[in-house]
Amino acid sequence: MYVSINRGGHGAQITFGLNKLSVDAMVRLYKTLLMACQRNQDAANFVHNGKKIVGVALNYMCAVKARKVPTPTVPLVFLKPTSSYLREGCPIVLPKVFTKVAYEVELGVVIGSRCKNVTKEHAMEHVAGYCLALDLTAQCNLTAARATGGPWTLGKGFDTATPVSSFIPFDAVKDPHALPLWLKVNGELRQSGCTADLVFKVPDIISYVSKHMTLEENDLILTGTPHGSDVFKSGDVIECGLADLAKMKFNVCDE
Repeated sequence: MYVSINRGGHGAQITFGLNKLSVDAMVRLYKTLLMACQRNQDAANFVHNGKKIVGVALNYMCAVKARKVPTPTVPLVFLKPTSSYLREGCPIVLPKVFTKVAYEVELGVVIGSRCKNVTKEHAMEHVAGYCLALDLTAQCNLTAARATGGPWTLGKGFDTATPVSSFIPFDAVKDPHALPLWLKVNGELRQSGCTADLVFKVPDIISYVSKHMTLEENDLILTGTPHGSDVFKSGDVIECGLADLAKMKFNVCDE
């Protein structure tokens, strides 16, 4: 902004205005805000527009200690199909082929822009926002898969295996590593933890995964679950929450 003072014969005249630099800066700011708004609108549809779901196993120290296993040295990554998404209002359906399915409450991270080989220092620049999520797991299948070194796809990717909340904008979360999360079954608290307990933080996960595969807009990263994951059954009611940002409630039925 500039101020011009003209001291003519008829008294001083003062003129206010914007110089070219200020105008350019305001245009850039407007474009940045517009792009951010558009990105949030696009990311809010991550369930419909996302191409993949990336999960991370054994990523809470409380779970590592409870299972008495070595702390992972790198994120333990697996993939889930987007056909496993479920929104609130529809029931969790337990497939006939599984005898033991467990709940896992998690923080989900929604990718906002394409990234490959991104550093930890720049990883958060590619985050559009977050969601509350459940990573439902067929333990009967995973137990066999672990024993034989087989893939986790069937036990992690069945229909309704990834219930998610509405999109939470990036700016609504001051620190993604200070979020309490909880889960109840039939009103009884079964899981309670905090993202401060993550073994690998959000930037660590994004950077690591992007070295092996390109992360694209609307992809979802499931960051792991605290101790307390256990089996549930048809007729149960599952409730979960993430700080004061999101809550979900699902009825459970058999296929």
